[in-house]
Amino acid sequence: MARILVVEDKDSLRTMLRKTLEADGFEVEEARDASAAIGLAAGSSFSMIITDLRLPGGDGHQVVRAALEADPQVPVLVMTAYGTVEDAVRAMKEGAFDFVCKPVDTSHLMILVRRALSQRRLQTENTLLKEDLAKSLGMPRIVGESRELRSLVEQVRRVAPASATVLLQGESGTGKELFARALHELSPRRDGPFVALNCAAIPETLLENELFGHEKGAYTGAGAARMGKLEMANSGTLFLDEIGETSLSVQAKLLRVLEDRRFERVGGTTTIPVDVRIVAATNKDLTTAVSQKAFREDLFFRLSVVPLTVPPLRERPEDIPALIDHFVARYCRDLKRRRQPELTPEARERLRAYRWPGNVRELQNCIERALILCQGSSIGVDQLQLPDPRPEPASEPPAGSDLSRSLSEVAQAAARVAEKGHIERALQVTRGDRSRAAEILRVSSKTLRSKMRELGVEKD
Repeated sequence: MARILVVEDKDSLRTMLRKTLEADGFEVEEARDASAAIGLAAGSSFSMIITDLRLPGGDGHQVVRAALEADPQVPVLVMTAYGTVEDAVRAMKEGAFDFVCKPVDTSHLMILVRRALSQRRLQTENTLLKEDLAKSLGMPRIVGESRELRSLVEQVRRVAPASATVLLQGESGTGKELFARALHELSPRRDGPFVALNCAAIPETLLENELFGHEKGAYTGAGAARMGKLEMANSGTLFLDEIGETSLSVQAKLLRVLEDRRFERVGGTTTIPVDVRIVAATNKDLTTAVSQKAFREDLFFRLSVVPLTVPPLRERPEDIPALIDHFVARYCRDLKRRRQPELTPEARERLRAYRWPGNVRELQNCIERALILCQGSSIGVDQLQLPDPRPEPASEPPAGSDLSRSLSEVAQAAARVAEKGHIERALQVTRGDRSRAAEILRVSSKTLRSKMRELGVEKD
């Protein structure tokens, strides 16, 4: 529900405006003077502000400036008498959305209100689109008919209408964001924004700013106030991917949001209320992280009110044929291929038998690559470019050395060999892409780089 602040010193006009707006379904707060309005604008999040220009305790120009400083995207509609239209023009130069003359025509007022709120929604959506956060407008298609997948989809349908936080658990590439979008689209918040934030993709020093936004002057270069993802997701859903990668300080602030539904921007002292559902995802075992003091136990319990686990692709191989056909059709459309190539029986069997350490994302990339390489009417095993399924033979220890080391030394050496081989295989699958390899190995990019240096794995 949109919240509108009405600033007017005359009780009769202010009451009339409140009743008109409430009759149209808006939530209304009132202020009688400039100082009260400035305090409310700075301390609360409003969808729109309607203010008179002549006010006790200041004037409407101060209200306009304070409102836009707190939220640069909030539309401010000013009211003015016929004789002071010049003041209204000045207010628009300062950033006001539009003006309406007194006596106020309520039908004209409501046209301007709807237009302003529509423009605000478009601005927010445009911001999200620019950041590739609005990928889907409808219910995401979840492909597969396995028992495990049907069970998960049914759980999503039951949980979606509630407002409880959800923790999606599962390996990288299983499609956790797809289920987060499904939770949003099946919920009463479907008309609100769906905002996604990958906590592992943003440096720790910037994550807090990206999540909570900042005030003007919060740091060098912060020339204007900026909303964070939390504020952008107001009345909708915030999806926090890789929540296990957040620092303890960010975790503490997230806990406060979950408990109080309030937060402060970076560099700010004003508490901002927010109405948002949080869905988090992780490929880590957070219970282990809690025991190691790397993740707050209280936050874990608040996030996992409803825990859902997305099964890896190797545990539902019966879904692979449907996923193959789905991705082939999708990328044929993207590549504008009139004729859809067929996979040879050998290629289909190869895809079915592969273990898919990168899960659905790896299968998706494999099909896209095969269609790009395919020049004829069929896709064979060669176009799939999957690694050799045969396990590499274990290296034999030098003769006479098998009993020269302790059991723990042998175990450590074997672990190093296994880790090095596993990393090299992941890099082979991803053609040297370390970010994708880290996802497959379920570690952070920083951990992968450290392991590569430790084990002497070549970068290219």
